[in-house]
Amino acid sequence: MAGDQLKVLNALDVAKTQWYHFTAIIIAGMGFFTDAYDLFCISLVTKLLGRIYYHVPGAQKPGTLPPNVAAAVNGVAFCGTLAGQLFFGWLGDKLGRKKVYGMTLMVMVLCSVASGLSFGDKPKSVMTTLCFFRFWLGFGIGGDYPLSATIMSEYANKKTRGAFVSAVFAMQGFGIMAGGIFAIIISSAFEAKFPAPAYAEDALASTVPQADFVWRIILMVGAIPAAMTYYSRSKMPETARYTALVAKDAKQAASDMSRVLQVEIEAEQEKVEEISSNKSKAFSLFSKEFMKRHGLHLLGTTSTWFLLDIAFYSQNLFQKDIFSAIGWIPPAQTMNAIQEVFKIARAQTLIALCSTVPGYWFTVAFIDVIGRFAIQMMGFFFMTVFMFALAIPYNHWTHKENRIGFVIIYSLTFFFANFGPNATTFVVPAEIFPARFRSTCHGISAASGKLGAMVGAFGFLYLAQSPDKNKTDAGYPPGIGVRNSLIVLGVVNFLGILFTFLVPESKGKSLEEMSGENEDNENTTSDSRTVPIV
Repeated sequence: MAGDQLKVLNALDVAKTQWYHFTAIIIAGMGFFTDAYDLFCISLVTKLLGRIYYHVPGAQKPGTLPPNVAAAVNGVAFCGTLAGQLFFGWLGDKLGRKKVYGMTLMVMVLCSVASGLSFGDKPKSVMTTLCFFRFWLGFGIGGDYPLSATIMSEYANKKTRGAFVSAVFAMQGFGIMAGGIFAIIISSAFEAKFPAPAYAEDALASTVPQADFVWRIILMVGAIPAAMTYYSRSKMPETARYTALVAKDAKQAASDMSRVLQVEIEAEQEKVEEISSNKSKAFSLFSKEFMKRHGLHLLGTTSTWFLLDIAFYSQNLFQKDIFSAIGWIPPAQTMNAIQEVFKIARAQTLIALCSTVPGYWFTVAFIDVIGRFAIQMMGFFFMTVFMFALAIPYNHWTHKENRIGFVIIYSLTFFFANFGPNATTFVVPAEIFPARFRSTCHGISAASGKLGAMVGAFGFLYLAQSPDKNKTDAGYPPGIGVRNSLIVLGVVNFLGILFTFLVPESKGKSLEEMSGENEDNENTTSDSRTVPIV
């Protein structure tokens, strides 16, 4: 196999782990740190937005966002992300990974700042401008998914590629945690400077005018880590796989990688031209030949990411509602506006610290040892088990003495999401498709995931409402309740187990071996595609 491969690509596959690998992880990872911060910080401040802009004089409970506004504020960034994943994924294959990589970062920086500057003196105008800028923020974030995964997989060696790509994704955990920690710091500082009574004591005075700065500062700080890595991204060379296999410039590929690997690599222009002229490889995206070779793989990566994100994002975005339901966060009327931000941020930070971050790094440690397939199957299995363990005896968990048990099992579902499909669904699409479609196919898979996130984010808002119309949140129709919603999520996770069988194992194989790019004839190619799943 290596004999058919270009020397520059073989040099990358067999390269020992060195400093440039870690530099690439940090540069790509800081993008994901920012992505997670920006996507999840909104869930820290939605209750605050409700208190500030939707206060009802004389009401027994603090103001909350109306259902349609809550759905838009929570979900609009996902709409942007989905569009960005498809657009920048396609652009990354057309123009090159490096050219597009800086664009996504600049969009993220500008829109993070603009989100915090959402203007207007009426709730409708503030929410409209906030949603507008968060859509475009999501658009930039979307581009980071296919580009970061593709760049890291194309830079990595085949022995530790899974660990490197999942390490980039693992920076999400630190981003979620950083959002919570920063919200704790800001809310503590504002509470110390501007103390206020609880809502039950004085409804109007419980939300100080300065609370309007809290949510704006939390949203705007997301621009800082993205801006810090812009220069580094602009200096990264284009990946050798894009330069050689797509742009067909063997000399540039050899030159770039000689500099990165600090070894002399021969440019093989004739071999590049020979590969590119091979008629069996000239099929286009979604052609009959593509569907024959990679159709089931694409179905596997899109369906598993879709199902995973329904469960993952409905849990993550609505943690605060579940914590309130079981009493981990006190009733809203017993706190002032800034104290509520503090309590929500503390709960989400504890979950991130205890389960989200460790889960990601367990994947980094074991993905090249036990493989992608095993980790994904195990993750979906335990998510299913723990979701049913929460749902079936749900009334048991609502008693005060059992709350800690609920939080432990809830944390374990997050742990196995991250030491499981949340990481592997990101890694695998960057490994199993040909170089000229790699970024596009990863973008399609990721967009399918974000479609699932929207189902989770929008659907859970309504599903989790009490079936008793007298107990629903203001403006919501009756739902099926938290217990039945958790049962639905358990079923979704079980379907994830089934669709995982469509995804091939790529552990220890070169990217060209997985995609069949360095095979000389179609028969050999189809042989190389038949990857044993178990």
